[in-house]
Amino acid sequence: MHVALKYIFIFYLFFSGTLLFGQNDLLRKNEEPKFTVRGSVIERDTRNPIPNVNVEVNGGQYTTTDIFGDFRIEARKGDELTIRHKDFETVVYTIKSDERIRVEVEPSDEETSTSKLKKFSRLSKTESFNALIDSAEAYLKTDAKKSIQFVADALIESSSTKQNGEAYEVLGDIYTHWKQYDLAVSNYRISLQNRKTNLVSLKLADAYKQNKNYQESLEAYKGIDKKSLSNWQLTELYMGLGDVNFLIKAYQQAIDYYEEGLNVAKQHLITPKITDFNSKIAQVYNAKGEVRRAESFFEKSMQLANTENKKRAVEEKLKVADFKSETNDFSDEIELRKEALNTLIEIEEESEFNNESALTPQKQNYKIGNAYASQSDYGNAIQYLEKSISEAGKKKDLVVKKDATRKLSEVYRDAGQFDKALVAYQSYVDLVDTLYALKEQEISQAARFSKDMASKQNRISSLEGERELSQSKYQLTVEQSKRQTLIIYSLVGGLLLLLIAAFLMFKYIKQQRLANNLLALKSLRSQMNPHFIFNALNSVNSFIASNDERTANKYLTDFSMLMRAVLENSEEDFIPLEKEIELLQLYTKLEHFRFKDKFDYSINVDEHIKLQEFVIPPMLLQPYIENAVWHGLRYKKSKGHLEIDIVQSTPEEIKITITDDGIGRAKSKALKTENQQKQNSKGMGNIKKRVAILNDMYKDKVDVFIDDLQAEEDTGTKVVVTLKKD
Repeated sequence: MHVALKYIFIFYLFFSGTLLFGQNDLLRKNEEPKFTVRGSVIERDTRNPIPNVNVEVNGGQYTTTDIFGDFRIEARKGDELTIRHKDFETVVYTIKSDERIRVEVEPSDEETSTSKLKKFSRLSKTESFNALIDSAEAYLKTDAKKSIQFVADALIESSSTKQNGEAYEVLGDIYTHWKQYDLAVSNYRISLQNRKTNLVSLKLADAYKQNKNYQESLEAYKGIDKKSLSNWQLTELYMGLGDVNFLIKAYQQAIDYYEEGLNVAKQHLITPKITDFNSKIAQVYNAKGEVRRAESFFEKSMQLANTENKKRAVEEKLKVADFKSETNDFSDEIELRKEALNTLIEIEEESEFNNESALTPQKQNYKIGNAYASQSDYGNAIQYLEKSISEAGKKKDLVVKKDATRKLSEVYRDAGQFDKALVAYQSYVDLVDTLYALKEQEISQAARFSKDMASKQNRISSLEGERELSQSKYQLTVEQSKRQTLIIYSLVGGLLLLLIAAFLMFKYIKQQRLANNLLALKSLRSQMNPHFIFNALNSVNSFIASNDERTANKYLTDFSMLMRAVLENSEEDFIPLEKEIELLQLYTKLEHFRFKDKFDYSINVDEHIKLQEFVIPPMLLQPYIENAVWHGLRYKKSKGHLEIDIVQSTPEEIKITITDDGIGRAKSKALKTENQQKQNSKGMGNIKKRVAILNDMYKDKVDVFIDDLQAEEDTGTKVVVTLKKD
């Protein structure tokens, strides 16, 4: 927002029954007790709150506005409140009381009329809520029923738990001011259920104390997280704990808490609290009967109070005066009360004291007269008692006037002036009758007032019940939706788990199948190798039997080379094609050694084949060559021929053709013995199983085709092995 901004400050002033005043503004700023200033920063026409505005008090307190544009900050009368934001000029305002401040800002020109309309519609309930809460606070101390009604209306406009919490906090404040502490407790608790804050927690604990629920008050104070409190709130906490323990006569615990609070106040230079803690420690020692220690702390508290504003100094002097009265030190009491009375006359124009306050001239004149009477100084006693009666008459303080008149009658009697004593006593009787009638009216009014407040509280409770019912229905709908969502997610999750389980099972079966295939391949290789070795050793045996030792030695040498290569490759599924060709050449050479008169052979390798690109199962071709020699060429009447051709048919595959012009498969089968047929069937069966397993594992890598070479007497056999590239 780039703006030329106009600020309109609307201040709703909420004064307590007694406001703190002094004559010097600078002194007053430093000495006044702290209170909480509440406020908000909003746009003027849309009522849109402005969040993250910097709010600072020159005493050091700092905060920012929340998303609702609201802020709370502790300050003293006379402090300067500074409000800063990047989109408007800095504003400085001097605090006059515990007022509520609202800053209204004109919206940015960049915003379209549509967006403004949406914001207004969305935030109108919030603005209405804030206005009603402001009104409730304005009437808090003057018209309880009207103030409560405003809170009830605000709850109807409430749209968040934060607003609910604030409304019930104000309601608790109303009941606290009008001394309906049980109702205050209930509403502070509801406020905390909606929004937990340290300030309301402290108020609840104090309301418990005022309602004489001392154990609940202690629990409430102790349940507050000390680390989250400001220094001022921490002193309030210790003071509250000390007050409760003092009321239940746990004097030592009270002193301990007061001293902890005093240490905090001294550490952070919270002067008013230092005075208060010294005064309260003095009162506890006095209650314990330790008069000297009490007197010492009272002297400290009175010295500190004199450095603050005049009203605070008077309050402390009167506390000390009451202490002097209890210890029968009437001379000091009289002197302190006269000093206090002179100060009261000075500040009376600035401070308005109601008749319930201890700081009224009529009460002090009465107590001075009473002190003089205790010293049998009847002349001065009569003088001050008459002043008290006169002041009480002007202020319509019938209670003090009654007590002063009764005491005046007693003084006249003790002074021997019985006629005046009788007149004074008659006046006293008349005042008692008047006061009795007035008290009856007050009791009747109080009963009606309590009834009205209870009725309004019941209406608010009913409203809260309706709200809770609505929230329960909403929560029930949400829970049902959550359950449905959970069921759907559970089904989806179950399906995913089933898919994962199926995948893992498939993977496991595949691994097991692979393992079984590998085991089968190993088994088949182990079955083939002994068959080949047996045949080779038969060949060696035939050379030895024919006394051809030289040929036998040469054959054994070549045989050992072949066996070494076969054993090295026995664990492999595939070996390079080039190595397999070398094995075939060596094996065919060995077979030719034995059957030179039966066949010749040739191995032809296409020179264009890139042998390094192809692999082949070891000893795959050897059984076919063995069958061609032993079962085809061996029984041929004339010399036969074995031919092995290796050619590349396509870039991705090669063909290995093994042809012989032997007697053919049909004649060979007819010549075999039953044992030879079993051996041949077993050997070829192993080859077929091997090829099947390899093709299953490596996707049809090997293909074998066997057929007769020609349709003549010596038909021969043709074996074509097709090998695919990886």
